[in-house]
Formats: sequence, structure tokens, C-alpha cells
Amino acid sequence: MTPYTTVFDLQRRAWEDAAEYVSDLAAAPDATETMAEVEVGTTPSEVVYEENKLELHHYESRTEEQHDVPILVVYALINKPYILDLQPDRSVVRTLLDEGFDVYLIDWGEPSTLDSSLTLDDYVSRYIDNCVDAVRERSGQDSINLLGYCMGGTMSVMYAALFPEKVRNLGLMAAGLCFDDTGGVLELWGDGEYYSPRDFRDTYGNVPSEFLDLGFALMDPVENNLTKYVRLFENMDDEEFVENFARMEKWINDGIDVAGETYVQFLEDIYQGNKLYDNELSLGEDDEKHVDLNEITMPVINIIAEYDHLIPPDASRPFNEVIASDDTHTLEFPTGHIGMSVSSRSHAELWPEVSEWFRERSQVDSEAVDDEAVEIEIGDEADLTDVSGVGDAYADRLREVGVESVADLAAADAADLGAETDLPVSRVEDWIDQAGDLA
Repeated sequence: MTPYTTVFDLQRRAWEDAAEYVSDLAAAPDATETMAEVEVGTTPSEVVYEENKLELHHYESRTEEQHDVPILVVYALINKPYILDLQPDRSVVRTLLDEGFDVYLIDWGEPSTLDSSLTLDDYVSRYIDNCVDAVRERSGQDSINLLGYCMGGTMSVMYAALFPEKVRNLGLMAAGLCFDDTGGVLELWGDGEYYSPRDFRDTYGNVPSEFLDLGFALMDPVENNLTKYVRLFENMDDEEFVENFARMEKWINDGIDVAGETYVQFLEDIYQGNKLYDNELSLGEDDEKHVDLNEITMPVINIIAEYDHLIPPDASRPFNEVIASDDTHTLEFPTGHIGMSVSSRSHAELWPEVSEWFRERSQVDSEAVDDEAVEIEIGDEADLTDVSGVGDAYADRLREVGVESVADLAAADAADLGAETDLPVSRVEDWIDQAGDLA
């Protein structure tokens, strides 16, 4: 090749690149229209329970028969939960439905200024508990499956420790559980030596979603601010690529604020203090509710994304070693924090295995239930925990207000007892009716 042919070759490639650039630009209007019209969260559902900003969604079944025990999905307080139903062929919700599960999901909504004082105890002991009770009532099951994602997984652990009688199986997806120099960049940024969540809360009230989004973007600034847009430009003539890109961008930019007090507790107790993993976490006024990991005796599956930069594997992996359950399973998969729920490979390989794990543990032995009922009927006087929906925690709460026996419960006034125990009157009425049959 002579110097002359080299020059001509460079000129030819420059013209070809320019022609390709013009061709890509020509596709821009169609790509823009596609991005504007993209839909997310399309699996049909109905709202079956509401409280404050929260909505509990129940999804339409997609199989003729469903497994006995439903699944309640608990998502994080950051961003919106439709990442679990981003598109029909990459939807965790739809995959679970296709596997025969009865699926519910909590959509937290966005807290207002008036909600800035909401605590972890409000979210766990009140909101999650009320949703669990709604699912239990609708399904007729004393205990249900929980599947918590990210921060929702962390809160699901708290719930399972406080209300173990209501959780049959516990699934954790990319859950932040152990922060002893294992939490990656977020743990470093949130180190108490350099950062005070209380000062941030005192300044802003609730934590703005823009602040959180910026932090996540800066964890991989080149990818999040340049590379992904270059890929979009190079694939603007690929409608499927543009649709997938648009759905993900819609979710990323559809963030929600986080209640200020909850943010402080989560940063100080979980990230900075590592109190959950160390079994030192307590919730409620005067920290009277110990989140005791020894109470987690139900089966647990810990699903870990090997390439997760938000919740590194070591922030989840050790957890199964510190709980009391003798039926634990750690499932690691080569994907990222979001890829766990939206990648095609995850839906082809990961979720069938997760579904099988839940399926094996979600069949109710009706004969055993009948035998238990007979034993109560012909045996000694029934205990408070023989009332469906009353576990050890609720039994203790009833005893604290003077309800020592099933007979006491049957004779109680629903309105008065509901006020004394801070429980919904409808739930107390159901317990009283059952107690009347057992007394």
C-alpha cells in the first residue's frame, strides 16, 4: 500500500462513517416516537388494599390452578416496583404467575412532607403487617411467602423476625444484610466518619429522589452518562433495542423520595452500625421490638447477583449463617442488581429455579390441618395461638391487655380490644368469632 492509497482509504472510511452517521440520524424521529410510547407494568392487577400512599396489588392468575400459598413481593422504598414487571417477556411477576403462584405486590407510593417522620417500624410492623394480613385473609392461609427485593429484602427480614408465625417461606433478592466492610461503594460513601444522614434529613425532610439517582449514577459514571447513550445512537434503527432502552430509562428516571426518618434509621442502623447482621437491631418506640434473627426459623432462599455493585455479594452471602433456620439456600447467579429481574437469561435460568424452591414449600397438607383441628376440638382447652392469625407475638399483645385465654377473647368487645392493641377492628372481630367456636 502506497502513501496515496492510504490517504484514499482513510477518505473512503470517513465517507462511510459519515453515511452511517446520517443513516442513524434518519432513524432518530422513529426512535423518539417509540421511546415516548413505551409501556411498563402491563400485567393486569387490581388494588385490594390501600393505606396512606400504599397500594397492595393482586395480579390476575395465568394458570387454571394455583399453589396453596401466595407470594407477597416487597419492593424497596427507592424507585417504583414495576422493574419487576418491566415488559411481558422479562417480568418477575408474570414468570411467577406462569409458574402457578398467586402473586401480590406492595407499591409504596411516594411519601409527602407529612410522611417524613415515618420510621422503619411504621413500614415493617404496620404497613407490611397489614398487607400480609390482607393476603392471609384473602387466601385463607395462616402464613404466606415473602419475596423481598433490595431494601425490601432487608425489611422482609425484619418482618420475618418480628412476625415469624405469618411467614411460611422467605425469599431475598439482592438484599443488603451485612455491612462490615462488605457493602462496596455505598457503604464507603455512607460511613459515619464522613456523612451524617441526620444532617441531610434536617435540611431536606424527605430524601429527594434526585439525590439518590445521582449517587447511583456516579457509581459507574462513564457507563451511566456516556456509554449507554452511544449504544442507543448506534442502535436507533433497532426498534426492540430502543424499546428496551426506553423502558429501563423510564424506570431509572421515575424515582421517588424516601421518608427522612426511615432513611436515617437505615443508614445509621443497617449500613453504619451493621445492627441487623449483629442481631442488635430493634424497632419501635424505646426500641422495644428486637429483630431477633433466632426467630427466623422458616425456610430461606438468598438470591445473590454476582456482579451487583449496589449490594455486593458479600453484603448478602454471610446472612444464612447467622439465622436459626435449618432450611437455607444461597443461589448465586451471574448478573447484576437490575439484571436479576430484567435480563432474558435470568428469566430463562434463574427464576425457574427460584419458582421450584417456593413450589416445593408452598403445598399445604390439608390432612395435617384437619388433624390439628380435631386435636384442638377433643383435647385440652384451646390456646390463643389456636386462633387462626394469632401467633406468639399477637398472643403476647393480647395478654398484655388482659386477654389470657380463648374464653377471654370470645367475651371481648372488638372495638375496645382493637383500640387497646392497636389492631384493626375487623381483624379482632374475626378472632373473637373464632374464639367463640373454640371456647
